[in-house]
Amino acid sequence: MAKKAPAKSTKAKPKKKPAAKAKTAAKKTATAAKTARKTVKKAAPKKAVKKTAKKAAPKKAAAKARTAAKKTVKKAAPKKAVAKKTAKKTTPKKAVTKKAAPKKAVKKAAPARKTVAKKTAPKKTAAKKAAPKKTAAKKAAAPKKAPARKPAARKAAPKKAAARKEPGNSFGARKTLKVGKRSYTYFSLPDAEKKGLDGVSRLPFSLKVLLENLLRFEDGRTVTREDVEAVKTWLKTRTSDREIAYRPARVLMQDFTGVPAVVDLAAMRDAVKNLGANPKKINPLVPVDLVIDHSVMVDKFGTATAFKENTEIEYQRNRERYEFLRWGAKAFDNFRVVPPGTGICHQVNLEYLGQTVWTKKEGKEEIAYPDTCVGTDSHTTMVNGLAVLGWGVGGIEAEAAMLGQPVSMLIPEVIGFKLTGKLNEGVTATDMVLTVTEMLRKKGVVGKFVEYFGNGLDSLSLEDRATIANMAPEYGATCGFFPVDNETLKYLKATGRSEERVALVEAYAKAQGMFREKGMPDPVFTDTLELDLTSVVPSLAGPKRPQDRVALTDVKASFLNSLETEFGKPGQAATRVPVEGRDYDLGHGDVVIAAITSCTNTSNPSVLIAAGLLAKKAVELGLKSKPWVKTSLAPGSLVVADYLEKAGLQPYTAKLGLNVACLGCTTCIWNHVPLADPII
Repeated sequence: MAKKAPAKSTKAKPKKKPAAKAKTAAKKTATAAKTARKTVKKAAPKKAVKKTAKKAAPKKAAAKARTAAKKTVKKAAPKKAVAKKTAKKTTPKKAVTKKAAPKKAVKKAAPARKTVAKKTAPKKTAAKKAAPKKTAAKKAAAPKKAPARKPAARKAAPKKAAARKEPGNSFGARKTLKVGKRSYTYFSLPDAEKKGLDGVSRLPFSLKVLLENLLRFEDGRTVTREDVEAVKTWLKTRTSDREIAYRPARVLMQDFTGVPAVVDLAAMRDAVKNLGANPKKINPLVPVDLVIDHSVMVDKFGTATAFKENTEIEYQRNRERYEFLRWGAKAFDNFRVVPPGTGICHQVNLEYLGQTVWTKKEGKEEIAYPDTCVGTDSHTTMVNGLAVLGWGVGGIEAEAAMLGQPVSMLIPEVIGFKLTGKLNEGVTATDMVLTVTEMLRKKGVVGKFVEYFGNGLDSLSLEDRATIANMAPEYGATCGFFPVDNETLKYLKATGRSEERVALVEAYAKAQGMFREKGMPDPVFTDTLELDLTSVVPSLAGPKRPQDRVALTDVKASFLNSLETEFGKPGQAATRVPVEGRDYDLGHGDVVIAAITSCTNTSNPSVLIAAGLLAKKAVELGLKSKPWVKTSLAPGSLVVADYLEKAGLQPYTAKLGLNVACLGCTTCIWNHVPLADPII
């Protein structure tokens, strides 16, 4: 009975009454001492039914126990036994007996109100006379410590162990690479392969770039171990539905789509200022380069002063925008603006901005990793020719990347395009890319990576590769990637990259298994197709879309067919219409715009030199441009005008009206301005 009584009173909360009331209750029950044995026996049953009398009973039982203990210690013995037996269930007994204030004792004892001994604890007289209760309290103290060492403390140990685990290094990939006198931290793919990522050395080079990105940013949240392992699984399935968080090294913008991003940054600074914080804390978190190249127009052409005049007009039209961008370049960290009159953003990216291997200071470390980017122009893919993984995105995605947010994407399928042989004499990179585009459109590569491999790469200059990579939007792929090799190093040197950078690119690519060498096994691809470069013939694109290839020998037949079928003008090929106020007429098929432009072509010296040689031959034969043709030369960078001049070809292009009119994106986006009114 005595054992059960305390257990059943666990729901009862001791009523905190003053000690004076307890003494009065003790006096009223003094007569109960004569019948101590009976009262003790009766008290037990009362405790047993305390579910309905939770508040009053504990005090009466305590008072009776006290008066019984005064007259007969022997009769109180059972009570001590009860205290001893129930002490195991009592937690805060010792703490209660030490503190005089019952309220504080009750607060601390709240989690374990289970025993009668606990309820009688506030009575100092009971604590003094019932000396054995102190020993019971001491015994109770030992069990009290045991609950204090709850399993939670034991569980904390594994948590600490997990916290010590270095994020981003699950596969032991974090290593040091020494190049010359400098040391770089990098994430080694060969080491990761040895420690769980079996076979990743056979991945396509483009997927190795993605894998390194995941290893470097693995944090257990945005990038998990399972995300990294999914790239290994790709080798078996050669496809994946795993979504990953990819973080490009930098962002490329042009002025059309870049201005809104700078406006948003400025607006965020205003908002932060209004909240009373430091507005200078708002900056891009990754490097951003904005190239002003999409605002220039060909107002003036065919004269030696055309470039100067068009540049002045450009500044007049866009003064407010350019002043704003100039402010942004000074105000924001990690933000650079390439001024007007410099070139097309993609050629500037290829010749100057791209580094192939990027570096970043983090504390005392310098991290080396593949150069990657996203751009607000579809032809950002051009830099794939320099082994820089990049593609075009929308403005919102670019801004998100600029602010450090990852690009969400599926691990892509990779189509391997094998190139063999060598281009024949007289066949240009433009002919080649039109052929490649035609093949890939038939294959269907939308949303996929395309990667080029095979011995045909040995004969292609880096500019030829950039020409193929540039047209990835036309053949529908996310990118058209070329790996690092000796040609990459040669181009980096030729375009003024430092010797230190070139040495880093070579050492890093070789350490990572990202350097293409003769005789190495082909990567594993989702699917492949092949082109013998000796089969490529001179071609034109058209009549409407740049991806529609027509062999030069078939141009006449193709035009007549299109005139009848696509344009609905059968039998009108010979029709001529006089131009009002002019001494000439026009007919279907006459060329009215002759522009050497387009980032696809102007980045390639072999194509531009070929154009110069053709102009020289035409002038020598006495040929002239027709009066209705609007002529312009809009190179992708200043270097184009330089090598045409140094090659002695600029005078010949000028005689045909192909003077440098501006540096930027023109005809492709209709920036050649309307034709003469009589022609329109």
